[in-house]
Amino acid sequence: MTSVVSLDRLPPGGAPEFAFAGRSNVGKSSLLNAVTGRKALARTSGDPGRTRQLNFFSLGELAWLVDLPGYGYARAPKPEIARWTQLTGDYLRGRQQLARVFLLIDSRHGLKPSDIEVMSALDTAAVSYQIVLTKTDKLKSAELDKMLADTAEKIRKRPAAHPVLHATSSSKGAGIDALRAEIATLAGAVNG
Repeated sequence: MTSVVSLDRLPPGGAPEFAFAGRSNVGKSSLLNAVTGRKALARTSGDPGRTRQLNFFSLGELAWLVDLPGYGYARAPKPEIARWTQLTGDYLRGRQQLARVFLLIDSRHGLKPSDIEVMSALDTAAVSYQIVLTKTDKLKSAELDKMLADTAEKIRKRPAAHPVLHATSSSKGAGIDALRAEIATLAGAVNG
């Protein structure tokens, strides 16, 4: 519906917002497309740092999905990276309608230092977040089970982390229905 490059351009309040965050190339856009059932809703790219603003997708009066710029490596000038990093941080710390951040983690690599840094910032700001493992089709079943157990242990004592993890594959559709149901349940609870 809209792309935002400054906080004064945010859509008006009302419906709850669910933000999708993660390192560059973790699969945010692909996951948003899978969750909404629309192949080209969010632009996908192999180039790190293609999302450079906050992209809002409307689910009618139910909720907004927000595609955040990736963190970590990006092919962009440093001042531009600093601008969108600041914008993302300000949004995450100050948006009253933000119901949950879905923090996407590439299941092949697990939590990286940049992910831990983001989780610490969300913990400090008391912003609820939930881990979503992506690209799980690239792992064998035993590897995925180990990654889920390891990740659950690493977030166990984090104050803002939701304890339930989602394991997803945008290409195979694994875990998409469960994530979709979680968003609908949360939106229904917020909308009362």
